[in-house]
Amino acid sequence: ISLYDFVSFIIELINIYVNIFIMLSDIKAKFAWLFRTIIVFTPWVVSIYVFYWLDYQVWTIDTPHRGKLSVVLMSTGMLISFFLWTYFSKRKK
Repeated sequence: ISLYDFVSFIIELINIYVNIFIMLSDIKAKFAWLFRTIIVFTPWVVSIYVFYWLDYQVWTIDTPHRGKLSVVLMSTGMLISFFLWTYFSKRKK
């Protein structure tokens, strides 16, 4: 084996390690984005589920202020999701 072949082999190994590091960083960034997205949408999804549960299991047609409570419940979930999205967006910068 010549010195040139040995140096070429070492450079190729370094390139492989650098590419693996870059790939792992990219995968880590994608998982972080996925985790943040799940956290952001959780309050909204929970409020939708609570609304569904109340509407079909607890509330009747005669429940007073049912419409207003629905709006408050859904708005609360959406606002919490919005504030979480804002928090993560500011933190990312």
